[in-house]
Amino acid sequence: MPVQSHSRAAQVAYQDLKRLHLDEAASLVIGSVEERRRGERVYLYDKFRLGTEIRSRYLGEATPELRARIAQAATLKAEGEARRKSMARLARVLRAEGFMAPDRDTGALLLAFAKAGVFRLGGTLIGTAAYGLYQGELGVRFDSEELAQTGDIDFASFERLSVALDDRVEESPDQILQALKFDPVPGIETRQVWRWRQSSGEALVEFLTPAFGDETIKPLPALGVSALGLNYLNYLIAAPIPAIALYRSGVLVQIPRPERFAVHKLIVADRRRGGPDHAKSRKDRAQAEFLIKVLSDDRPDDLAEAYEEAMRQGPRWRARLDASLSLAPETAERLQGVL
Repeated sequence: MPVQSHSRAAQVAYQDLKRLHLDEAASLVIGSVEERRRGERVYLYDKFRLGTEIRSRYLGEATPELRARIAQAATLKAEGEARRKSMARLARVLRAEGFMAPDRDTGALLLAFAKAGVFRLGGTLIGTAAYGLYQGELGVRFDSEELAQTGDIDFASFERLSVALDDRVEESPDQILQALKFDPVPGIETRQVWRWRQSSGEALVEFLTPAFGDETIKPLPALGVSALGLNYLNYLIAAPIPAIALYRSGVLVQIPRPERFAVHKLIVADRRRGGPDHAKSRKDRAQAEFLIKVLSDDRPDDLAEAYEEAMRQGPRWRARLDASLSLAPETAERLQGVL
């Protein structure tokens, strides 16, 4: 099936809406900006007084883009009302242009998590919920089958980042989930909770974190949750990007880079093949194939770099990639064509 692009107007509207949401986030700075170095990385904090107490609020890694926005915080704050009206208008434009929106329950959950600071503090939306948001990043249309939800809403974050940030969400995810009628699902062996199931539906929310060997439960103190460690996940959530979920006037979230998502899906598809999640394996491969088809035409250098990085990780990684690509010869040919 040929790839269909969104109109130029829709692509411009999406980029404008994302920019306005990033401006809105920067406008919330109320104190002085503090820099903290962790190894080779520099993180920015909003340092302010609350009563007699000095507090710090994590803003993000010190990129040139974030620094530039923070420098304009006062101006952005003054433009708040006009900006929010523009955000509502752009969201209407995107709906009229056929952008797919999350269902009501998923949208409400993402909005509550965003307000609590889950994405600001390193949380990354992954899985099919993230896949659907590439319609804006890549400017392409997805059909209903491609966006069919599995019922899972997955979030991932690095344990070391969560420990290093020295900041916490403003409301814990378990409180949010309970308010949205999700029940905790304790692990069979440890009784630790890293996933919640919707009491009146099929949605399952899971928190995950990279593992490097044993796949055990680990704490994510910045997010106030525990998470299941999974191998290969460190590759997926490295250098995530902002995206907009089209709920209300849009929700600013964080998702993996599309080229990493595509390559990681090939790995996950092989892990699941022949097991209890075999049906998900086919869906993983289909998502990878579609993204690789788009990226090989539109962003071949990004795709090549992501694929080569995964292949350098070692024989186990290469074996899983080769196994999935043996079932998708056209995709394998596309990958070879960008190298």
